[in-house]
Amino acid sequence: MSESSVHSSVIRSPHPDVEIPDVSLYDFLFASLDDADLGRVAVVDGPSGAATTYGELRDRADAVAGAFAARGLGVGDVVALHSPNVPAFVAVFHGLLRAGITVTTINALASGREVAKQLESSGARALVTVGALLPAAEAGADAAGLAPGDVVVLDGADGHPSLVELLAGGHAAPDVAFDPRTHLAVLPYSSGTTGLPKGVMLTHRNLVANVLQTEAFLPLASDDVVPAVLPFFHIYGMTVLMNGAVYQRATLVTLPRFDLAEYLRVVEQHRATVLFVAPPIALALAKHPAAADRDLSSVRILMSGAAPFDEQLAAAVGRRLPGARVLQGYGMSEMSPVSHVVPVDRPDVSPGTVGMLVPNMLARIVDPATGEPVTQPAEGVSAPGELLCAGPNVMVGYLADEQATRDTLEPDGFLHTGDVVTVDADGAFTVVDRLKELIKHKGYQVAPAELEALLLTHPQIADAAVIGVPDPESGEVPKAFVVRAGDSALTAADVQEFVAEHVAPYKKVRAVEFVEAVPKSAAGKILRKELRAR
Repeated sequence: MSESSVHSSVIRSPHPDVEIPDVSLYDFLFASLDDADLGRVAVVDGPSGAATTYGELRDRADAVAGAFAARGLGVGDVVALHSPNVPAFVAVFHGLLRAGITVTTINALASGREVAKQLESSGARALVTVGALLPAAEAGADAAGLAPGDVVVLDGADGHPSLVELLAGGHAAPDVAFDPRTHLAVLPYSSGTTGLPKGVMLTHRNLVANVLQTEAFLPLASDDVVPAVLPFFHIYGMTVLMNGAVYQRATLVTLPRFDLAEYLRVVEQHRATVLFVAPPIALALAKHPAAADRDLSSVRILMSGAAPFDEQLAAAVGRRLPGARVLQGYGMSEMSPVSHVVPVDRPDVSPGTVGMLVPNMLARIVDPATGEPVTQPAEGVSAPGELLCAGPNVMVGYLADEQATRDTLEPDGFLHTGDVVTVDADGAFTVVDRLKELIKHKGYQVAPAELEALLLTHPQIADAAVIGVPDPESGEVPKAFVVRAGDSALTAADVQEFVAEHVAPYKKVRAVEFVEAVPKSAAGKILRKELRAR
Protein backbone atom coordinates (compact mmCIF):
# COMPACT_ATOMS: atom_id res chain seq x y z
CA MET A 1 0.00 0.00 0.00
CA SER A 2 1.47 3.39 -0.94
CA GLU A 3 1.97 6.18 1.61
CA SER A 4 -0.33 8.48 -0.39
CA SER A 5 -3.17 5.95 -0.30
CA VAL A 6 -2.83 5.63 3.48
CA HIS A 7 -3.06 9.39 3.98
CA SER A 8 -5.95 9.76 1.54
CA SER A 9 -7.95 7.21 3.51
CA VAL A 10 -7.60 8.95 6.88
CA ILE A 11 -10.96 10.05 8.30
CA ARG A 12 -10.92 13.12 10.54
CA SER A 13 -13.29 14.22 13.27
CA PRO A 14 -15.89 16.70 12.01
CA HIS A 15 -15.23 18.76 15.14
CA PRO A 16 -12.25 21.13 15.47
CA ASP A 17 -9.37 20.00 17.64
CA VAL A 18 -9.39 20.95 21.30
CA GLU A 19 -6.34 22.28 23.10
CA ILE A 20 -4.95 19.85 25.66
CA PRO A 21 -3.10 21.46 28.57
CA ASP A 22 0.21 19.96 29.67
CA VAL A 23 -0.89 19.26 33.26
CA SER A 24 -1.54 16.33 35.57
CA LEU A 25 -5.07 14.97 35.82
CA TYR A 26 -5.30 16.21 39.43
CA ASP A 27 -4.35 19.77 38.45
CA PHE A 28 -6.65 19.64 35.44
CA LEU A 29 -9.63 18.71 37.62
CA PHE A 30 -8.97 20.54 40.89
CA ALA A 31 -6.59 23.49 40.37
CA SER A 32 -9.36 25.68 38.97
CA LEU A 33 -11.84 25.17 41.83
CA ASP A 34 -13.22 28.58 42.83
CA ASP A 35 -15.15 29.74 45.87
CA ALA A 36 -18.48 28.93 44.22
CA ASP A 37 -17.32 25.39 43.47
CA LEU A 38 -16.05 24.60 46.97
CA GLY A 39 -19.53 24.36 48.49
CA ARG A 40 -21.07 22.56 45.52
CA VAL A 41 -21.95 18.89 46.09
CA ALA A 42 -19.49 16.65 44.23
CA VAL A 43 -20.45 13.15 45.34
CA VAL A 44 -23.48 11.69 47.10
CA ASP A 45 -23.49 8.19 48.54
CA GLY A 46 -26.60 6.71 46.92
CA PRO A 47 -27.60 4.30 49.71
CA SER A 48 -27.11 6.72 52.64
CA GLY A 49 -27.47 10.13 51.03
CA ALA A 50 -24.24 11.41 52.63
CA ALA A 51 -22.84 14.29 50.56
CA THR A 52 -19.27 15.40 49.88
CA THR A 53 -18.62 18.91 48.53
CA TYR A 54 -15.93 19.76 46.01
CA GLY A 55 -13.93 21.49 48.72
CA GLU A 56 -14.09 18.38 50.91
CA LEU A 57 -13.24 16.12 47.98
CA ARG A 58 -10.11 18.13 47.15
CA ASP A 59 -9.02 18.23 50.79
CA ARG A 60 -9.48 14.48 51.18
CA ALA A 61 -7.56 13.78 47.98
CA ASP A 62 -4.71 15.97 49.27
CA ALA A 63 -4.77 14.14 52.61
CA VAL A 64 -4.66 10.76 50.84
CA ALA A 65 -1.67 11.96 48.82
CA GLY A 66 0.12 12.99 52.02
CA ALA A 67 -0.69 9.72 53.79
CA PHE A 68 0.67 7.51 51.00
CA ALA A 69 3.72 9.72 50.51
CA ALA A 70 4.43 9.32 54.23
CA ARG A 71 4.42 5.55 53.66
CA GLY A 72 7.20 6.02 51.11
CA LEU A 73 5.07 5.74 47.98
CA GLY A 74 5.25 8.17 45.09
CA VAL A 75 6.35 8.64 41.48
CA GLY A 76 7.23 5.27 39.98
CA ASP A 77 5.11 3.24 42.38
CA VAL A 78 1.85 1.41 41.64
CA VAL A 79 -1.06 1.07 44.08
CA ALA A 80 -4.09 -1.13 43.39
CA LEU A 81 -7.60 0.20 44.03
CA HIS A 82 -10.16 -2.57 44.53
CA SER A 83 -13.53 -1.11 45.40
CA PRO A 84 -17.10 -0.70 44.22
CA ASN A 85 -18.47 2.78 43.57
CA VAL A 86 -18.40 4.64 46.88
CA PRO A 87 -17.50 8.32 47.50
CA ALA A 88 -14.15 7.35 49.01
CA PHE A 89 -13.13 5.80 45.67
CA VAL A 90 -13.10 9.27 44.08
CA ALA A 91 -10.98 10.83 46.84
CA VAL A 92 -8.51 7.92 47.03
CA PHE A 93 -8.13 7.65 43.25
CA HIS A 94 -7.29 11.32 42.83
CA GLY A 95 -5.21 11.41 45.99
CA LEU A 96 -2.99 8.61 44.70
CA LEU A 97 -2.55 10.43 41.40
CA ARG A 98 -1.81 13.66 43.31
CA ALA A 99 1.10 11.83 44.97
CA GLY A 100 2.47 10.78 41.58
CA ILE A 101 1.42 7.16 42.15
CA THR A 102 0.09 5.06 39.25
CA VAL A 103 -3.28 3.46 40.02
CA THR A 104 -4.22 0.01 38.79
CA THR A 105 -7.95 -0.52 39.28
CA ILE A 106 -9.13 -4.06 40.03
CA ASN A 107 -12.62 -5.31 39.22
CA ALA A 108 -14.70 -5.42 42.40
CA LEU A 109 -15.91 -8.90 41.37
CA ALA A 110 -12.40 -10.32 40.97
CA SER A 111 -11.54 -13.57 42.71
CA GLY A 112 -8.50 -13.88 44.96
CA ARG A 113 -6.64 -15.58 42.13
CA GLU A 114 -7.44 -12.71 39.77
CA VAL A 115 -6.46 -10.09 42.36
CA ALA A 116 -3.09 -11.83 42.84
CA LYS A 117 -2.44 -11.94 39.09
CA GLN A 118 -3.06 -8.22 38.66
CA LEU A 119 -1.01 -7.28 41.74
CA GLU A 120 1.92 -9.34 40.47
CA SER A 121 1.64 -8.14 36.87
CA SER A 122 1.39 -4.45 37.78
CA GLY A 123 4.02 -4.58 40.51
CA ALA A 124 1.63 -2.95 42.97
CA ARG A 125 3.19 -2.12 46.35
CA ALA A 126 -0.13 -1.67 48.17
CA LEU A 127 -3.79 -2.55 47.80
CA VAL A 128 -6.75 -0.38 48.81
CA THR A 129 -10.04 -2.22 49.23
CA VAL A 130 -13.28 -2.29 51.27
CA GLY A 131 -14.49 -4.68 53.94
CA ALA A 132 -17.04 -6.35 51.70
CA LEU A 133 -14.27 -7.40 49.28
CA LEU A 134 -11.70 -8.33 51.91
CA PRO A 135 -11.74 -12.14 51.43
CA ALA A 136 -10.62 -11.87 47.81
CA ALA A 137 -8.32 -8.93 48.58
CA GLU A 138 -6.55 -10.77 51.42
CA ALA A 139 -6.18 -13.95 49.39
CA GLY A 140 -4.79 -12.05 46.42
CA ALA A 141 -2.48 -9.85 48.48
CA ASP A 142 -1.09 -12.84 50.37
CA ALA A 143 -0.44 -14.75 47.15
CA ALA A 144 1.28 -11.68 45.66
CA GLY A 145 3.51 -11.22 48.70
CA LEU A 146 1.91 -8.10 50.20
CA ALA A 147 1.89 -7.83 53.99
CA PRO A 148 -1.36 -7.14 55.90
CA GLY A 149 -0.11 -3.61 56.54
CA ASP A 150 0.05 -3.04 52.79
CA VAL A 151 -3.69 -3.72 52.47
CA VAL A 152 -5.69 -0.61 53.35
CA VAL A 153 -9.36 -1.26 54.10
CA LEU A 154 -11.28 1.95 53.52
CA ASP A 155 -14.00 1.20 56.06
CA GLY A 156 -11.70 -0.61 58.50
CA ALA A 157 -10.91 -4.25 59.34
CA ASP A 158 -8.85 -5.92 62.05
CA GLY A 159 -5.22 -6.30 61.11
CA HIS A 160 -5.26 -3.68 58.35
CA PRO A 161 -4.89 0.11 58.31
CA SER A 162 -8.10 2.03 57.60
CA LEU A 163 -8.54 5.24 55.69
CA VAL A 164 -9.29 7.09 58.93
CA GLU A 165 -6.03 5.84 60.45
CA LEU A 166 -4.06 6.84 57.37
CA LEU A 167 -5.49 10.35 57.35
CA ALA A 168 -5.04 10.80 61.11
CA GLY A 169 -1.36 11.51 60.51
CA GLY A 170 -2.30 14.83 58.90
CA HIS A 171 0.50 14.68 56.37
CA ALA A 172 0.52 17.41 53.73
CA ALA A 173 0.35 16.47 50.06
CA PRO A 174 3.87 16.11 48.69
CA ASP A 175 5.54 18.24 46.05
CA VAL A 176 5.94 15.97 43.03
CA ALA A 177 7.21 16.53 39.53
CA PHE A 178 6.61 14.41 36.45
CA ASP A 179 5.89 14.79 32.74
CA PRO A 180 2.12 14.36 32.17
CA ARG A 181 2.84 13.23 28.62
CA THR A 182 4.82 10.18 29.72
CA HIS A 183 3.99 9.52 33.38
CA LEU A 184 1.45 6.71 33.81
CA ALA A 185 -1.71 7.73 35.62
CA VAL A 186 -3.57 4.43 35.46
CA LEU A 187 -3.05 0.78 34.57
CA PRO A 188 -6.47 -0.72 33.87
CA TYR A 189 -6.37 -4.30 32.63
CA SER A 190 -7.86 -5.20 29.27
CA SER A 191 -7.68 -8.19 27.00
CA GLY A 192 -7.25 -5.88 24.03
CA THR A 193 -8.17 -7.43 20.73
CA THR A 194 -7.30 -10.94 21.91
CA GLY A 195 -5.58 -12.98 24.58
CA LEU A 196 -5.11 -12.64 28.32
CA PRO A 197 -5.62 -9.42 30.33
CA LYS A 198 -2.79 -6.90 29.89
CA GLY A 199 -1.95 -3.67 31.70
CA VAL A 200 -3.01 -0.73 29.54
CA MET A 201 -0.54 2.12 30.07
CA LEU A 202 -2.45 5.41 30.12
CA THR A 203 -0.72 8.69 30.91
CA HIS A 204 -2.09 11.79 32.62
CA ARG A 205 -2.25 13.42 29.19
CA ASN A 206 -4.28 10.51 27.81
CA LEU A 207 -6.94 10.97 30.50
CA VAL A 208 -6.98 14.77 30.37
CA ALA A 209 -7.32 14.60 26.58
CA ASN A 210 -10.27 12.23 26.66
CA VAL A 211 -12.24 14.34 29.15
CA LEU A 212 -11.82 17.34 26.83
CA GLN A 213 -12.53 15.29 23.70
CA THR A 214 -15.86 14.05 25.06
CA GLU A 215 -16.89 17.45 26.44
CA ALA A 216 -17.74 18.69 22.96
CA PHE A 217 -20.20 15.83 22.41
CA LEU A 218 -21.55 15.37 25.93
CA PRO A 219 -21.88 18.80 27.48
CA LEU A 220 -22.40 18.38 31.22
CA ALA A 221 -23.09 21.35 33.48
CA SER A 222 -22.73 22.08 37.18
CA ASP A 223 -26.46 21.53 37.72
CA ASP A 224 -26.38 18.04 36.21
CA VAL A 225 -26.91 15.01 38.46
CA VAL A 226 -25.30 11.78 37.29
CA PRO A 227 -26.06 8.39 38.89
CA ALA A 228 -22.76 6.47 38.97
CA VAL A 229 -23.61 2.80 38.68
CA LEU A 230 -21.11 1.95 35.94
CA PRO A 231 -18.01 0.97 37.90
CA PHE A 232 -15.23 3.52 38.36
CA PHE A 233 -12.70 0.68 38.12
CA HIS A 234 -13.74 0.29 34.46
CA ILE A 235 -12.33 2.91 32.09
CA TYR A 236 -15.83 3.99 30.92
CA GLY A 237 -16.90 4.78 34.48
CA MET A 238 -13.50 6.25 35.33
CA THR A 239 -13.25 8.75 32.47
CA VAL A 240 -16.78 9.49 31.34
CA LEU A 241 -18.58 9.43 34.68
CA MET A 242 -16.05 10.21 37.38
CA ASN A 243 -13.53 12.48 35.67
CA GLY A 244 -16.02 14.04 33.26
CA ALA A 245 -18.48 14.91 36.01
CA VAL A 246 -15.78 16.30 38.31
CA TYR A 247 -14.40 18.45 35.50
CA GLN A 248 -17.84 19.97 34.87
CA ARG A 249 -18.60 20.29 38.64
CA ALA A 250 -21.68 18.09 38.27
CA THR A 251 -22.97 15.88 41.11
CA LEU A 252 -22.24 12.14 41.12
CA VAL A 253 -24.56 9.79 43.03
CA THR A 254 -22.65 6.57 43.65
CA LEU A 255 -24.21 3.11 43.64
CA PRO A 256 -22.00 0.15 44.62
CA ARG A 257 -23.85 -2.25 42.31
CA PHE A 258 -26.75 -2.27 39.89
CA ASP A 259 -30.10 -2.95 41.51
CA LEU A 260 -32.97 -1.75 39.33
CA ALA A 261 -35.24 -0.63 42.17
CA GLU A 262 -32.42 1.28 43.88
CA TYR A 263 -31.25 2.79 40.59
CA LEU A 264 -34.77 4.00 39.76
CA ARG A 265 -35.12 5.44 43.28
CA VAL A 266 -31.91 7.43 42.87
CA VAL A 267 -32.92 8.72 39.43
CA GLU A 268 -36.30 9.85 40.71
CA GLN A 269 -35.29 11.15 44.15
CA HIS A 270 -32.19 13.04 43.01
CA ARG A 271 -33.81 14.25 39.77
CA ALA A 272 -31.00 12.74 37.73
CA THR A 273 -30.38 14.46 34.40
CA VAL A 274 -27.74 12.38 32.59
CA LEU A 275 -27.61 8.56 32.62
CA PHE A 276 -24.49 6.72 31.50
CA VAL A 277 -25.39 3.05 31.06
CA ALA A 278 -24.48 -0.22 29.40
CA PRO A 279 -27.11 -1.95 27.22
CA PRO A 280 -28.45 -4.28 29.97
CA ILE A 281 -29.42 -1.22 32.06
CA ALA A 282 -30.98 0.41 29.01
CA LEU A 283 -32.95 -2.79 28.42
CA ALA A 284 -34.26 -2.72 32.00
CA LEU A 285 -35.26 0.93 31.68
CA ALA A 286 -37.05 0.20 28.41
CA LYS A 287 -38.89 -2.98 29.31
CA HIS A 288 -39.12 -3.58 33.05
CA PRO A 289 -42.55 -2.67 34.45
CA ALA A 290 -40.91 -1.11 37.55
CA ALA A 291 -39.50 1.67 35.36
CA ALA A 292 -42.96 2.58 34.11
CA ASP A 293 -44.06 3.50 37.64
CA ARG A 294 -41.24 6.01 38.29
CA ASP A 295 -40.99 9.69 37.44
CA LEU A 296 -37.99 9.79 35.12
CA SER A 297 -38.88 13.11 33.51
CA SER A 298 -35.72 14.83 34.78
CA VAL A 299 -33.50 12.78 32.43
CA ARG A 300 -32.24 14.80 29.45
CA ILE A 301 -29.54 12.45 28.10
CA LEU A 302 -29.05 8.68 28.16
CA MET A 303 -25.69 7.52 26.83
CA SER A 304 -25.03 3.83 26.23
CA GLY A 305 -21.60 2.33 25.77
CA ALA A 306 -19.39 -0.72 26.52
CA ALA A 307 -21.37 -3.08 24.25
CA PRO A 308 -23.52 -2.96 21.07
CA PHE A 309 -26.76 -0.99 21.33
CA ASP A 310 -29.15 -1.31 18.41
CA GLU A 311 -31.62 1.18 17.02
CA GLN A 312 -34.65 -0.80 18.23
CA LEU A 313 -33.46 -0.75 21.85
CA ALA A 314 -32.65 2.95 21.55
CA ALA A 315 -36.20 3.60 20.33
CA ALA A 316 -37.68 1.58 23.19
CA VAL A 317 -35.65 3.56 25.74
CA GLY A 318 -36.72 6.78 24.06
CA ARG A 319 -40.38 5.87 24.54
CA ARG A 320 -39.79 5.36 28.28
CA LEU A 321 -37.77 8.60 28.51
CA PRO A 322 -39.63 10.91 26.13
CA GLY A 323 -37.74 14.02 27.21
CA ALA A 324 -34.29 12.52 26.75
CA ARG A 325 -31.80 12.24 23.91
CA VAL A 326 -30.76 8.60 23.61
CA LEU A 327 -27.17 8.30 22.38
CA GLN A 328 -24.43 5.75 21.91
CA GLY A 329 -20.66 5.93 22.13
CA TYR A 330 -17.73 3.68 21.34
CA GLY A 331 -14.29 3.15 22.73
CA MET A 332 -11.92 0.78 24.46
CA SER A 333 -9.57 0.89 27.41
CA GLU A 334 -6.67 1.43 25.02
CA MET A 335 -8.25 4.78 24.00
CA SER A 336 -8.96 6.08 27.51
CA PRO A 337 -11.70 5.02 26.30
CA VAL A 338 -13.82 7.22 24.00
CA SER A 339 -13.20 7.61 20.28
CA HIS A 340 -16.76 8.01 18.94
CA VAL A 341 -20.01 9.50 20.25
CA VAL A 342 -23.36 10.39 18.72
CA PRO A 343 -23.41 14.19 19.20
CA VAL A 344 -26.16 15.41 21.50
CA ASP A 345 -27.05 18.17 19.01
CA ARG A 346 -27.35 15.86 15.97
CA PRO A 347 -30.82 14.26 16.00
CA ASP A 348 -30.22 13.24 12.38
CA VAL A 349 -27.55 10.74 13.49
CA SER A 350 -29.07 7.37 14.35
CA PRO A 351 -28.43 6.17 17.92
CA GLY A 352 -27.90 2.75 16.34
CA THR A 353 -24.55 4.07 15.09
CA VAL A 354 -21.65 4.76 17.46
CA GLY A 355 -21.53 8.31 16.14
CA MET A 356 -18.70 10.49 14.95
CA LEU A 357 -15.04 10.69 15.86
CA VAL A 358 -14.46 12.94 18.87
CA PRO A 359 -12.13 15.94 18.43
CA ASN A 360 -8.41 15.30 17.80
CA MET A 361 -9.16 11.77 16.55
CA LEU A 362 -8.19 10.20 13.26
CA ALA A 363 -9.45 6.90 11.90
CA ARG A 364 -8.68 4.50 9.09
CA ILE A 365 -10.73 1.56 7.88
CA VAL A 366 -8.85 -1.30 6.26
CA ASP A 367 -9.90 -4.50 4.57
CA PRO A 368 -8.87 -7.16 7.10
CA ALA A 369 -8.01 -9.64 4.36
CA THR A 370 -5.88 -7.39 2.15
CA GLY A 371 -4.91 -4.44 4.35
CA GLU A 372 -6.12 -2.09 1.59
CA PRO A 373 -7.84 1.12 2.73
CA VAL A 374 -11.62 1.45 2.75
CA THR A 375 -12.50 5.04 1.89
CA GLN A 376 -15.31 7.16 3.27
CA PRO A 377 -17.94 7.57 0.52
CA ALA A 378 -19.27 10.87 -0.81
CA GLU A 379 -22.75 9.44 -0.30
CA GLY A 380 -24.19 6.31 1.26
CA VAL A 381 -22.21 3.87 3.40
CA SER A 382 -18.71 2.43 2.97
CA ALA A 383 -17.70 -1.18 2.67
CA PRO A 384 -16.88 -2.81 6.02
CA GLY A 385 -13.36 -3.02 7.37
CA GLU A 386 -11.32 -3.03 10.56
CA LEU A 387 -11.28 0.27 12.45
CA LEU A 388 -7.94 1.83 13.40
CA CYS A 389 -7.78 5.02 15.49
CA ALA A 390 -5.12 7.56 16.43
CA GLY A 391 -5.23 10.48 18.84
CA PRO A 392 -3.88 11.92 22.09
CA ASN A 393 -6.03 9.50 24.10
CA VAL A 394 -4.40 6.36 22.66
CA MET A 395 -2.37 4.33 25.14
CA VAL A 396 1.43 4.23 25.37
CA GLY A 397 1.28 0.44 25.06
CA TYR A 398 0.80 -2.72 27.12
CA LEU A 399 2.85 -3.09 30.29
CA ALA A 400 5.85 -5.39 29.80
CA ASP A 401 4.40 -6.85 26.58
CA GLU A 402 6.25 -5.46 23.58
CA GLN A 403 4.84 -8.05 21.18
CA ALA A 404 1.22 -7.30 22.06
CA THR A 405 1.99 -3.59 21.79
CA ARG A 406 3.50 -4.03 18.33
CA ASP A 407 0.53 -6.16 17.26
CA THR A 408 -1.93 -3.47 18.37
CA LEU A 409 -0.16 -0.16 17.71
CA GLU A 410 1.12 0.72 14.25
CA PRO A 411 4.38 2.72 14.00
CA ASP A 412 2.36 5.78 12.93
CA GLY A 413 0.30 5.66 16.13
CA PHE A 414 -2.86 4.04 14.75
CA LEU A 415 -4.44 1.51 17.10
CA HIS A 416 -6.05 -1.69 15.84
CA THR A 417 -9.47 -1.94 17.51
CA GLY A 418 -10.32 -5.41 16.21
CA ASP A 419 -13.83 -4.18 15.36
CA VAL A 420 -15.31 -4.19 11.86
CA VAL A 421 -17.14 -0.97 11.00
CA THR A 422 -18.72 1.01 8.20
CA VAL A 423 -18.76 4.80 7.88
CA ASP A 424 -21.28 6.95 6.05
CA ALA A 425 -20.84 10.18 4.12
CA ASP A 426 -21.58 12.26 7.24
CA GLY A 427 -18.89 10.51 9.28
CA ALA A 428 -21.18 8.29 11.39
CA PHE A 429 -19.64 4.89 12.16
CA THR A 430 -21.51 1.63 12.71
CA VAL A 431 -19.97 -1.46 14.30
CA VAL A 432 -21.01 -4.46 12.22
CA ASP A 433 -18.79 -7.29 13.49
CA ARG A 434 -15.58 -7.90 15.35
CA LEU A 435 -12.37 -9.60 14.55
CA LYS A 436 -11.40 -10.04 18.13
CA GLU A 437 -12.42 -13.05 20.14
CA LEU A 438 -13.43 -11.23 23.30
CA ILE A 439 -16.78 -12.05 24.83
CA LYS A 440 -18.77 -8.98 25.91
CA HIS A 441 -20.97 -9.90 28.90
CA LYS A 442 -22.98 -6.97 30.28
CA GLY A 443 -20.27 -4.59 29.13
CA TYR A 444 -17.46 -6.59 30.76
CA GLN A 445 -14.72 -8.19 28.71
CA VAL A 446 -14.22 -11.93 29.07
CA ALA A 447 -11.12 -13.39 27.43
CA PRO A 448 -11.72 -16.92 26.10
CA ALA A 449 -7.99 -17.69 26.50
CA GLU A 450 -8.18 -17.00 30.23
CA LEU A 451 -11.10 -19.40 30.74
CA GLU A 452 -9.47 -22.01 28.50
CA ALA A 453 -6.25 -21.87 30.52
CA LEU A 454 -8.26 -22.36 33.71
CA LEU A 455 -10.29 -25.27 32.29
CA LEU A 456 -7.11 -27.06 31.26
CA THR A 457 -5.98 -27.14 34.90
CA HIS A 458 -8.88 -29.51 35.69
CA PRO A 459 -7.55 -33.08 35.86
CA GLN A 460 -10.60 -34.48 34.04
CA ILE A 461 -10.40 -32.06 31.09
CA ALA A 462 -8.17 -33.00 28.17
CA ASP A 463 -8.88 -29.96 26.02
CA ALA A 464 -11.24 -27.00 25.97
CA ALA A 465 -12.32 -23.99 23.94
CA VAL A 466 -14.58 -21.08 24.87
CA ILE A 467 -16.69 -18.80 22.69
CA GLY A 468 -19.37 -16.20 23.29
CA VAL A 469 -22.93 -17.09 22.39
CA PRO A 470 -25.69 -14.47 22.02
CA ASP A 471 -27.87 -13.75 25.02
CA PRO A 472 -30.78 -11.27 24.87
CA GLU A 473 -30.21 -9.89 28.38
CA SER A 474 -26.43 -9.71 28.71
CA GLY A 475 -25.17 -9.52 25.13
CA GLU A 476 -23.10 -12.69 25.21
CA VAL A 477 -22.37 -15.51 27.64
CA PRO A 478 -19.33 -17.79 27.71
CA LYS A 479 -19.87 -21.31 26.39
CA ALA A 480 -17.24 -24.01 26.89
CA PHE A 481 -16.55 -26.90 24.53
CA VAL A 482 -14.88 -29.58 26.63
CA VAL A 483 -13.02 -32.78 25.78
CA ARG A 484 -13.16 -35.20 28.72
CA ALA A 485 -9.96 -36.91 29.81
CA GLY A 486 -10.00 -40.72 29.46
CA ASP A 487 -13.18 -42.30 30.79
CA SER A 488 -14.10 -39.33 32.98
CA ALA A 489 -17.76 -38.91 33.89
CA LEU A 490 -17.40 -35.14 34.21
CA THR A 491 -20.72 -33.30 33.89
CA ALA A 492 -21.61 -29.85 32.63
CA ALA A 493 -22.48 -28.83 36.18
CA ASP A 494 -19.04 -29.98 37.35
CA VAL A 495 -17.39 -27.76 34.74
CA GLN A 496 -19.52 -24.74 35.58
CA GLU A 497 -18.90 -25.11 39.32
CA PHE A 498 -15.15 -25.46 38.79
CA VAL A 499 -14.94 -22.25 36.78
CA ALA A 500 -17.23 -20.37 39.17
CA GLU A 501 -14.89 -21.14 42.07
CA HIS A 502 -11.99 -19.37 40.38
CA VAL A 503 -13.37 -16.36 38.49
CA ALA A 504 -15.52 -13.28 38.90
CA PRO A 505 -19.25 -13.91 38.38
CA TYR A 506 -19.38 -12.26 34.94
CA LYS A 507 -16.76 -14.72 33.66
CA LYS A 508 -18.74 -17.83 34.64
CA VAL A 509 -19.29 -20.43 31.94
CA ARG A 510 -23.05 -20.50 31.30
CA ALA A 511 -23.18 -23.43 28.87
CA VAL A 512 -21.08 -26.54 28.32
CA GLU A 513 -20.93 -28.88 25.36
CA PHE A 514 -18.80 -32.03 25.41
CA VAL A 515 -16.96 -32.74 22.16
CA GLU A 516 -14.62 -35.43 20.87
CA ALA A 517 -12.01 -32.85 19.84
CA VAL A 518 -11.56 -29.08 19.69
CA PRO A 519 -11.18 -27.98 16.05
CA LYS A 520 -7.77 -26.41 15.44
CA SER A 521 -5.73 -25.11 12.56
CA ALA A 522 -2.44 -26.68 11.46
CA ALA A 523 -0.69 -24.09 13.62
CA GLY A 524 -2.71 -25.21 16.64
CA LYS A 525 -5.05 -22.20 16.79
CA ILE A 526 -8.59 -22.92 17.92
CA LEU A 527 -11.03 -22.61 15.01
CA ARG A 528 -13.74 -20.66 16.81
CA LYS A 529 -15.68 -20.13 13.58
CA GLU A 530 -16.35 -23.86 13.45
CA LEU A 531 -17.55 -23.83 17.05
CA ARG A 532 -19.82 -20.85 16.38
CA ALA A 533 -21.24 -22.64 13.36
CA ARG A 534 -22.60 -25.35 15.67
